Amino acid sequence: MDEKPTTRKGSGFCSLRYALALIMHFSNFTMITQRVSLSIAIIAMVNSTQHQDPANASTEGPVMDLLSNRSRGIKDFSTRGAVYQWSTETQGIIFSSISYGIILTLIPSGYLAGIFGAKQILGAGLLISSLLTLFTPLAADFGVILVIVIRTVQGMAQGMAWTGQFTIWAKWAPPLERSKLTSIAGSGSIGCVCCVLWFTVIYDDPMHHPCISVREKEHITSSVAQQSSSPRRSVPIKAMVRCLPLWAIFMGFFSHFWLCTIIITYLPTYISTVLHVNIRDSGVLSSLPFIAASSCTILGGQMADFLLSRNLLSLITVRKLFSSLGLLLPSLCAVALPFVTSSYIATIVLLILIPGTSNLCDSGFIINTLDVAPRYASFLMGISRGFGLTAGIISSTTTGFLISQDSESGWRNVFFLSAAVNMFGLIFYLIFGQAEIQNWAKERTLTRL
Repeated sequence: MDEKPTTRKGSGFCSLRYALALIMHFSNFTMITQRVSLSIAIIAMVNSTQHQDPANASTEGPVMDLLSNRSRGIKDFSTRGAVYQWSTETQGIIFSSISYGIILTLIPSGYLAGIFGAKQILGAGLLISSLLTLFTPLAADFGVILVIVIRTVQGMAQGMAWTGQFTIWAKWAPPLERSKLTSIAGSGSIGCVCCVLWFTVIYDDPMHHPCISVREKEHITSSVAQQSSSPRRSVPIKAMVRCLPLWAIFMGFFSHFWLCTIIITYLPTYISTVLHVNIRDSGVLSSLPFIAASSCTILGGQMADFLLSRNLLSLITVRKLFSSLGLLLPSLCAVALPFVTSSYIATIVLLILIPGTSNLCDSGFIINTLDVAPRYASFLMGISRGFGLTAGIISSTTTGFLISQDSESGWRNVFFLSAAVNMFGLIFYLIFGQAEIQNWAKERTLTRL
């Protein structure tokens, strides 16, 4: 018989688990910044007034110049204003390449983090990603191929850092604080500083942390005691494949990442080409949706845990409520966006609301794996993000193709298609989503006579 999660209070905000959430917040903020920075910089890097065949784009630019004229110094390359002939299709490939890398490491890193501990894997991934970001400008001078390779490897490093977080939260987050803690962590050259904090402050579970208070340790361990966290030797793949609640989570991730990836990668381009804003103002405007997203993520987590702690709504109702808000509201904004391009303020407001309302999903299906299978949360988070990143790759490439044909109708088709994908994921999750621990995810004890 399932027991209700304990409501006994720990040491509140002045506790190690909230410090852990804050460090994760800055780490995630750093990785998101590393992904988005190129989307903003590419406006100045690419000469939009000239168009060349993608195959002949900057791959043969600076590199061939250097080979054909060895007398030119490195100083000349570094001081001249670099403009790269990257078509919109090429830019779509560059934007999506980081997702290719993340997919390659999502499942193995999630599985290994669950077995060997997440601390080392997450810290190494963040450090590698931060170092590769420093090499991206240099890689651009040597051609688009090297940029794609760098971004792919950077994605592999970020894949290591993303998924193992749920292994930690399965041990550190009491059930009634999961939405709150994960939302604080997820709403956010800082990367190297975060690595130092990570390796010195973070531990895989509260039992081995040298600085945790007895009261907080007892609160966490008593709260998660009913959920198994024992090591496992095998993963019930067949049971997972047949589990519709898991597929509901996967479809939610696919839909959520489809629109979010477009906003993350193409927002500066949209602001520059549709609103005709210069790069300085474009960078400022591009930051506003992410500020709104962080705020909505934290507020959504607080509200979800409030509803649960006061027994106002059941767990599955909370998950479906926030999933509905996080998929339906941005869809409405996306559909309305092509019709308000004549209004600067209305366009900016809708662009801010799309990622802001989308992040309400963080208290919905995003953390649902902690409810249905806490033992395999990290592994399943890897698969879930794999579905999401697959959607991101498809949406980035599709967006580049559509807007290259015709900008006005292309953007309209992009947003209409995104809304349709969101509605599909929402309906699927509302029908099949659950919040109970699945039978195949429960601890099985052997009784000897």
